[in-house]
Amino acid sequence: MLVELHILQNFAPANLNRDDTGMPKDCEFGGYRRARISSQCFKRAVRQEFDAGLIEPQFLAIRTKRLVGELVKRLQAQGKDAQAAQNVVKSALGGVKLEVNDDGKTQYLLFLGSQEISNLTDLCVAHWDRLVSAAADATPDQGGTTRRRAKSVGKDAVPKEVRDAADAILDGGKAADLALFGRMLADLPDKSIDAASQVAHAISTNRISMELDYYTAVDDLQPEDTASADMIGTVGFNSGCFYRYSNVDMRQLTSNLQGDEDLVRQTLEAFLRASVSAVPTGKQNSMAAHNPPSFVLAVVRKSSLWNLANAFLKPVRPREGKDLAACSVEALDRYLGKLVAIYGEDSIVGAWAVSIEDDGVTHLKDRLVPNFDDLVSGVLAHAAADTGNVG
Repeated sequence: MLVELHILQNFAPANLNRDDTGMPKDCEFGGYRRARISSQCFKRAVRQEFDAGLIEPQFLAIRTKRLVGELVKRLQAQGKDAQAAQNVVKSALGGVKLEVNDDGKTQYLLFLGSQEISNLTDLCVAHWDRLVSAAADATPDQGGTTRRRAKSVGKDAVPKEVRDAADAILDGGKAADLALFGRMLADLPDKSIDAASQVAHAISTNRISMELDYYTAVDDLQPEDTASADMIGTVGFNSGCFYRYSNVDMRQLTSNLQGDEDLVRQTLEAFLRASVSAVPTGKQNSMAAHNPPSFVLAVVRKSSLWNLANAFLKPVRPREGKDLAACSVEALDRYLGKLVAIYGEDSIVGAWAVSIEDDGVTHLKDRLVPNFDDLVSGVLAHAAADTGNVG
């Protein structure tokens, strides 16, 4: 089964996701300039919601280049010497071709489940003496050893039994966020994990123009000095009603979570709830754009994913008696009705919607439920029907 989530969310003036110049991200869509919030930004916000109690910590992942420091800290807590622990950790990681730079960081960000990190700690303790010896054997000579050769030497210095044990640890650790969003390990392609979820960039249903807030700051110790401010600056912002789209492949999620059906259900529920409550943090101390969605539609289908962004090819504009959010809901409902009329809905198993602006809902009128909890219950009751046979 495939689960789709369609969200319409109107944000007050904000700069939730900045580009390299500090301005809100934007894009052209349908020939018009739109506000944009990147998929990475929303995925980060969703993961932060997981940390707020939706998923137990042991089923979450950590993204870091500082894995060595974390493992050393855990080994020190078990009474190991810091320098020896660092050598052992580097040796263990080198055994699976994860190279550590001179600054103690890995070459790139690693996305590892909490259980994977715990198991790596246990591996270092269980094979401590052998890894100490391997670390000494892997020390490159001073004769111009190449980076590739050094990596090969480091790997070969670790006994095969230890390499195999370390390799077996890197299975995703049944981490919910890793299972949803996937990972790529450049040096260990067979340990990469295909994401069970796809998340689109959020784009505004309305045409936007960038605005600038010019601000000044007064020195509290000389407030009477009005000739000039002690700090001046500008910050960009805009306001838009964003269409957000994401989906989850239940078979892939089940495979990534090693067939744990209870965890699959918990992860899907957490994803639904986190997606609705997640708000990016950019410039929030200055803007406080904490605006919940006006409309949420969840669809469970067997095939044929539908991103409904084309409902807004023509920018939505408020009109007499209807605000921007209400007109956006109406446009999405109308467009979905047209798709169903042309292509049918045989692939749809179920659909549930909640809307603050329900007077513009026609096609989806029979799909409206009283509250978000009912939407979640409907999805969970139907989405798990096809999670078996993932081998």
